[in-house]
Amino acid sequence: MSAGRTVVLGASGQVGRALARRHPGAELIDREELDVSDAAAVAGHDWSGVGLLLNAAAWTQVDAAQDPAHADAVRAANVDAVGNLAGVAERTGATLVHFSTEYVFDGTYDGPMPEDLPTAPLSVYGRTKADGDRAAAAVERHYVLRTSWVVGDGGNFVRTMASLADRGVSPAVVDDQVGRLTFADDLAAAVVHLVGAGAPFGTYNVTCEGPPSTWAEIAGLVFAARGRPASAVRPVSTAEYFAEHPDAAPRPLNSHLDLAKLVATGFRPRDWRDALRVYLAALPPRRD
Repeated sequence: MSAGRTVVLGASGQVGRALARRHPGAELIDREELDVSDAAAVAGHDWSGVGLLLNAAAWTQVDAAQDPAHADAVRAANVDAVGNLAGVAERTGATLVHFSTEYVFDGTYDGPMPEDLPTAPLSVYGRTKADGDRAAAAVERHYVLRTSWVVGDGGNFVRTMASLADRGVSPAVVDDQVGRLTFADDLAAAVVHLVGAGAPFGTYNVTCEGPPSTWAEIAGLVFAARGRPASAVRPVSTAEYFAEHPDAAPRPLNSHLDLAKLVATGFRPRDWRDALRVYLAALPPRRD
């Protein structure tokens, strides 16, 4: 583990909360305490003795990012903030850990996507995250962790599907986007491993293991766990779903990330199906 203070940015989000649990005693910072997109505010913050910067702060509202009215705010959160933290890492010698997304790809690759696949984002969110990756990678001591379909402590797809199941709703869910869930605890555990093991700096794909699935298949598993038939989920194509949501951001059809580089460091995440069962078991029981 890096010597010195550990600082978690974006500490109240799903990934930030998981990081905080793995790093007791870390300094936890949210936007209310420090707007890391504000260069002057970052310059005025006390970074003395920092050894590890964990940047889980980001604009993650993918559809809202498409609105031109949000363009400056999205870029500030996903690009400018990363550049400011990269400057801190350079000045202090700290290790910068930055979290990215499969949305930096267009999803047309045939098979699990490796880290060195050229980026080709489809959305504003994806473009800003790709630019943020480059800002983080400019620091010698950096880890960029690309992930997908994150589930943690907070609002997420699994919780939404559980709520719909409990309320008797039968949703339409896309069945032609392929990927794997990533539980925030596994993502945080990967950080501890990479930093603690002194793994080579660079970009790593980090998701849970297991066979790739679709959103509709995952929704069916959630429904079954809540006592509803999986058939209550109506599978639809991405084209069909987004025909009714014209303002939505385009999504990559392939979100399946290759984990070979991560596994070679000695870390194996949980199978997403096992992690999902544990997660669902911890949710409040269904109220009839």
